[in-house]
Amino acid sequence: MSAEPTDAPRPALPLRLLRSPLGRIVAFAATAFLIGIVLARIYDGLGLPKGAIPFRDVTPLIELFRLAPVVLAYWLLVRTIENRRIDELAPRKAVPHVLLGIAGGAALFSLVVGALWALGAYVVDGIHHDVPWLGPILVLGVGAGVGEEIVSRGVIFRIVEEGLGTWAALLLSAAVFGGLHAWNPNATAWSALAIAIEAGLLFGLLYHVTRSLWICMGVHAAWNVAQGPVYGIPVSGFEQQGLLASHMRGPDWLTGGAFGVEASVVALGLCSVATAGCLAIAVRRGTLVPPPWRRNRAQSA
Repeated sequence: MSAEPTDAPRPALPLRLLRSPLGRIVAFAATAFLIGIVLARIYDGLGLPKGAIPFRDVTPLIELFRLAPVVLAYWLLVRTIENRRIDELAPRKAVPHVLLGIAGGAALFSLVVGALWALGAYVVDGIHHDVPWLGPILVLGVGAGVGEEIVSRGVIFRIVEEGLGTWAALLLSAAVFGGLHAWNPNATAWSALAIAIEAGLLFGLLYHVTRSLWICMGVHAAWNVAQGPVYGIPVSGFEQQGLLASHMRGPDWLTGGAFGVEASVVALGLCSVATAGCLAIAVRRGTLVPPPWRRNRAQSA
């Protein structure tokens, strides 16, 4: 007769704390910080430029050093502390999901610009034939798309959702995302709030319904690249030279002012429609994670 299966021994308290939602977020931040210190010494040893580097002067090597602490810290978090495969960044999904995200992000931002053009707020003056593509794409596309999505959706949204539920994760990750842009040039309280609502909530729900960071990265990157290098609109407060030489005309609440279209009510409205669509999908699937007290009540019942 086979023996009765026994329960696995409960992990020690330090390990339980490390694997808790708060413990994993702190571990990720500490690991990224330590890796950043090490890579900063290597960066200096290679004689690479320091300080604020103009977007056009950023090279793939410089952007690699910027992204490496976040990417490596996330890999260590998932593979060692969480002890699982990184399904949200599965290699087999990379190409199709990134392309799908790029198409969606470019279409969504083009819809925003089209609406502003129809309202007479976006005016095209001509075409620039000497646009510096590589640096802005590396910073606005790869850097922002990969780095900000790993932090805001891969770490904060995903882990908080597991601990406190979907609604808390949406609110907290959106607040962090807005806060990350609060210190940008030309930022205001309104621009931080607008970007938290239109992008923070949208990307959080997009991750929730797809469970793919690749798609979120693609949408984020395409939105930024379309906004700056293509349509010539400031990206989160940073002035850009785009393929289209353009200017905005009208009140700041319509155009977004010096911060860019993210602070426009047009972008806020259209992104909110996309957010509502993702929410409808989640509700129909029944995938919204309840807060822990509701889960405990359901388990007791």
